[in-house]
Amino acid sequence: MEMTIARALANREIALRELDRLDSEAKLLDFVRLGWHSLEPGADFVSGWAVGAICEHLEAVSLGQIRRLLINVPPGCTKSMTTNVFWPAWEWGPKGNPHLRYISASYAGELSIRDNVRGRDLIRSEWYQQLWGHKFSFKGDQNAKVKYENNKAGWRFASSVGAGLTGHRGDRIIVDDPHAVQQAESEADRNSALRWFAETLPTRLNDVDESAIVVIMQRVHEKDVSGLIISKELGYDHLMLPMEYEPDHPHLSRTALNFRDPRTQLGELLWPERFSAKSVEELKLTFRSWGGTYAEAGQLQQRPAPRGGGMFQRKDFQYLDEAPREVLRRVRGWDLAATKDGQGAFTAGVKMSRTRDGKVVVEDVRRGRWGPHEVRTNIRAAAESDGHGVLQDLPQDPGQAGKVQKSDLVALLAGYDAHATPESGSKEDRARPLAAQAEAGNIFLVRAPWNDAFVDEACLFPNGELKDQVDAASRAFGRLIQKREQGISADSGVQTVS
Repeated sequence: MEMTIARALANREIALRELDRLDSEAKLLDFVRLGWHSLEPGADFVSGWAVGAICEHLEAVSLGQIRRLLINVPPGCTKSMTTNVFWPAWEWGPKGNPHLRYISASYAGELSIRDNVRGRDLIRSEWYQQLWGHKFSFKGDQNAKVKYENNKAGWRFASSVGAGLTGHRGDRIIVDDPHAVQQAESEADRNSALRWFAETLPTRLNDVDESAIVVIMQRVHEKDVSGLIISKELGYDHLMLPMEYEPDHPHLSRTALNFRDPRTQLGELLWPERFSAKSVEELKLTFRSWGGTYAEAGQLQQRPAPRGGGMFQRKDFQYLDEAPREVLRRVRGWDLAATKDGQGAFTAGVKMSRTRDGKVVVEDVRRGRWGPHEVRTNIRAAAESDGHGVLQDLPQDPGQAGKVQKSDLVALLAGYDAHATPESGSKEDRARPLAAQAEAGNIFLVRAPWNDAFVDEACLFPNGELKDQVDAASRAFGRLIQKREQGISADSGVQTVS
């Protein structure tokens, strides 16, 4: 009888182990769930659709469907455990690819080493060894914390952002939190990380066409690594998971899996099984206590904004389907920048009108990284498109060079009402009257493809990298509300009243 019971228990254990193997080999999420106890015996794994989405996109990398993946996720969402511990072990064992080579880097080398060790502990665990221990083994002469190898030519190497990687080329490069939150405000530290990411990392791939880079991080600044990837359109699939749902988030997920956030209600939580409404509010208070709303918006919502809130708020902008027919006045304000080789600042021209009932309507935005000749061509083209009823208001540089520029631009716009005047005050001072109207609900945008870029820049102002559209809009609004202004007319060069 005892032998029968023992045999039955043994068979049951074998059957359960086989189910673990089948489930783990089919889904990374199941591998994480079933293997969690091997690393965290005192804590249960808390599942949820968010960690499931991360796992599905890592699976897509394993299948070759995605080669560049950016994941933005709040802190505490098991991002390091999932991406930097379980995923490599899953590819080596359950997926039968022990030849793969991994380079992992964080802002601090000890964090990468920590996850390297965790990954090795997972592989050494009794659970893992029973199921996949026959597929590979560690090499005794190369089994350190920083780097370890297996007998199938695969290895894992832990490094840090900014460190040299000479001599190492990986099939998978994992960048887990490239910026320290405490150093996010340091332009020098950010630029160092960006330079390493842009110049060093791409040269460390085994196969440029097949090897993969995965970046997983919380947003800490507009100009962080995520900001570089998004602004320069580097071809990354982007999985973006804010703590609270925002249907109008400026950086919604765009991936090869056509992922869509399953939430529908504003403020709906990302992972209520792990972060309750109470715990999220406590997180907000903690972030605000030292980093203001900037820290909350960046790290929780994955949309960094100026500390203390932006001068413009997304909710303040209203929309019209078409420009009003009856207006008191129309002005196009310009912010000029002569760009070389398509890099650097933009030139922007914002066309704005004012109605009798007090609405201020942004009707059109023209914007580009143009060289000097292109700037002139586009200013003239805008004037021709706007017609004679729209005043073209241009900035004048200080000094003698500005006077020459003013005469040149006025001559360029001969036949149109054009004015060139020096800027006065800071960009922030010039924008405040426009921001006040936006807060009062008086700023309207005509629906058009330029809307998103305009609103995104405005909501980051004045701490965002780009300020050209806001500056042009501030100039247009300043001219729009002036009742009488002496200026130079492009029609004849004589004094006019406008």
